[in-house]
Amino acid sequence: MQRQDYFYHEPSARDGVMRALAEPLVRRPDPKGRRVDVVLFAEARPVSLAYRVYLSSGGVEQQLPDTWIAPYATNSAYCASAEIDRRSVDSLADDIVRDATVGVGGTGIRAGIIGEIGTDKPWLSAQEERVHRAAARAARWTGLAITTHAVQSTVGLDQLDVFEAEGADLTRVAIGHADSNPSLDYHLAIVERGATVEFDFLGMTFTPLERHGEGRIIDNLRALIGRGHVERILLSQDVCHDSQLRRYGGNGYTYLAESFLPRLREAGVSEAEIRTIKVDNPRRLLTIV
Repeated sequence: MQRQDYFYHEPSARDGVMRALAEPLVRRPDPKGRRVDVVLFAEARPVSLAYRVYLSSGGVEQQLPDTWIAPYATNSAYCASAEIDRRSVDSLADDIVRDATVGVGGTGIRAGIIGEIGTDKPWLSAQEERVHRAAARAARWTGLAITTHAVQSTVGLDQLDVFEAEGADLTRVAIGHADSNPSLDYHLAIVERGATVEFDFLGMTFTPLERHGEGRIIDNLRALIGRGHVERILLSQDVCHDSQLRRYGGNGYTYLAESFLPRLREAGVSEAEIRTIKVDNPRRLLTIV
């Protein structure tokens, strides 16, 4: 049964939906009267729910085609489990490769990253392991990076074990939702293996940890940067519920730029370090190698 507060839209309406969401975002000035510039939308969802992303820049609408994500990007609570049971790892990998090289669903629009490759619990199920192996093989064959779903546990390290066993380049892997487990030891364990730690629950308000835990995340970010890991950090917002939009009382898409980054600056993170995190690191991971 689908959640009514998630973004479920019919394909015929998807372009208008994203245009309606994106245009107010990029055109609204910040509280000091400066224009808010949106650099990147990275769309991570099953292919059946994917849609084109539109942004406005200087009054000219631009379609950004390379933000589509490959299929089998969900954890076992949502994926088509029976289909995965019937198929081999290579067969699943072939689908991801096709979406990366030919296009998603006959659109000709190619995936730009593989993910979210997810786990639903603090461990990998047999099905999830198969999907992780498929993602790793597809990453090797296509040169795309991988981003994962790893919530409230250290399961991201288990994900890295599977990717490494399949020969994936761990410097091309981002372990997602890392701020849902605000353990510095966990974050260090990820970056020390060469992977990127992705803090993407920023601005969420569903749990007490999300509402009140960002101070600890800032402390962890400072510690990671202080130990020389600034190139292994991503910051984002997992906007996946209508209730997160400003229209419905949420923090919207600009929370990171308007609220979180100023707090990082106040904590002593330099402009050069912030640029590395918000520009250079995403650019590196989204570059096909």
